[in-house]
Amino acid sequence: MSLNPDTLIELDSCCALDGDRKSHHSDKVKNNLVTRLNRIEGQIRGIKGLIERDSYCDDVITQISATQSALNSVAKILLEGHMRSCVLERIQQGDTEVLDEVLVTIQRLLKK
Repeated sequence: MSLNPDTLIELDSCCALDGDRKSHHSDKVKNNLVTRLNRIEGQIRGIKGLIERDSYCDDVITQISATQSALNSVAKILLEGHMRSCVLERIQQGDTEVLDEVLVTIQRLLKK
């Protein structure tokens, strides 16, 4: 998976082996993700408005599809950053169990 270089996650450490599972993304990455999520939030409100106004079903479905695509883009950015930092770090430290975790995550993403 190759994303637009402007959306790539800067390689920050995001996971710790001591059980403290937190993301540590740069401010640039956080701002990018929050901006995208704010836009998605607006799309959701727009879909709600379409339904409240009894808009044509196909128009509502089109907006739902666009919103799902936007959410998938956020997930791809997060997954790429996770693979390039957390997963890579844990594998380099000998923790291959992280591969099972990533496979489950990818399966969840593919169900959608």
